[in-house]
Formats: sequence, C-alpha cells, structure tokens
Amino acid sequence: MQIVSESFDHDGAIPGRCAFCVPDASGHVSLGGNKNPALSWSEVPEGTKSLVLLCHDPDVPSVPDDVNQEGRSIPASLARVDFFHWVLVDIPADTVGVQEGEFSDGVTARGKSGPGGPRGTRQGVNDYNNWFAGDADMEGNYFGYDGPCPPWNDEILHHYHFTLYALDIERCPVGGDFTGQAVRAVIDGHVLDEARITGTYTLNPALTG
Repeated sequence: MQIVSESFDHDGAIPGRCAFCVPDASGHVSLGGNKNPALSWSEVPEGTKSLVLLCHDPDVPSVPDDVNQEGRSIPASLARVDFFHWVLVDIPADTVGVQEGEFSDGVTARGKSGPGGPRGTRQGVNDYNNWFAGDADMEGNYFGYDGPCPPWNDEILHHYHFTLYALDIERCPVGGDFTGQAVRAVIDGHVLDEARITGTYTLNPALTG
C-alpha cells in the first residue's frame, strides 16, 4: 500500500492548523487548529475487509517531571514512550482517504464524543485522556484525533507516524473506550499490509529557529 498527505510531506513539518498547540511568544503555546490531516491511500490488497488508522508519537518523555517547566529542559537522552493521537477502526475497505478537518476541526475541551465516527467508523480514545486526567478544565474522554502538542522545552523533534493497516476482518474486535495499544494487540495476525507516513513537530523555539 501507499499513503500520502496533502497536509504535509513525508518527514516534513505538520502545519499548525493540524496541531493541538502552536508556538506563542507570550505564553510558550496557544491552541492550534487541531484539524486531522488529509490522507489518501492506494494499492489496498485484495481480500481487505476493513482498514485501521493509528497515529502515534514515539518521542514522548517517559518521565514528566521536567515537562514545560521554566528554566529546565527535557534532555535528548531521556527514554521515550508512545503517545497515541488518533485511533480509527472499521474504515470501510473501499475508502481511499480522509479529508482535512473531516474527523477533527478545533480543540474540544474535555474531548470529542465517541466512539462513533464519520462513515460508520469507530474512534478510540487517544492519550490526551491520561494527560489531562485531574485537570478541572480539560479532563474528559478524548475520542478521535487530537494533534501534536510536544513539550516546549524538549530538546528533540517529535515524529508522528500515521500508519494504515489493511485487515482481513470487517470489524476490529475492540469495544468500549478502546485505546491504540488495544488495537495494536487485537489486529496482530489479521494485517494483510500496512503503510506509513511520518510528520514532524516541535514547540521549542531553539529547534525551529
């Protein structure tokens, strides 16, 4: 399979209109456009019964102590973990792409509703669910796409992998408030093919200047 985007080039910067946060000179960051990027794909293998789309950032700090702290930075040497930004399952096999902003357009405090999504899809919860836990203004269930917002004091550029999976089953066997990790586990053994496009993003002025 092949996957491309009209919103960003492979290994290129994701635009602020597709990010959860954008740089702000007065307060480090402000809210971005949070539109899901446009994606299109081709060469789906014969026998595909449904598609799954996952977006994850593998560059998230494993220890949050220094995240967005004045006078401190997150060293490049710190161990990193996955953070899922989009979990989309039960995409009909004849689908050839998604439009920019079709699944997300703007930041929704406390999260968008789910799991039902456009075109009969289902959307899992992304990892902002855990990130905002305990925040009186933002805590909630974050279904669907929510874009990049890496720490503004991180020494490394973050990478966002949009991976499309062609499955030999019509319905992904997950339920409830399912996660990216859960989807990865249950589709093992059902993947006919996969394709990936990667975008980058940073809020650290030292990396953009």
